[in-house]
Amino acid sequence: MTEEVYFDSLNIKISEIIKGYPIEQQQNLFQYLSELDEVNLKAYSIAFDHLGSSFNIARSNGFKEWLAHKSK
Repeated sequence: MTEEVYFDSLNIKISEIIKGYPIEQQQNLFQYLSELDEVNLKAYSIAFDHLGSSFNIARSNGFKEWLAHKSK
């Protein structure tokens, strides 16, 4: 049985490319996005809107730093 991450519950725009990532990476992205404060959510939304398809949250500095911190 394949697990599914429900990004829709975050009520923010999500790139369709994320749904093709391995489930563990999707879960990490979901957790990261769900922990963003209001200011960082606004920054995410602006980046998503302005950069369009070239924006990749998995390659963002914020996510990479969060993931490194989480791994410790």
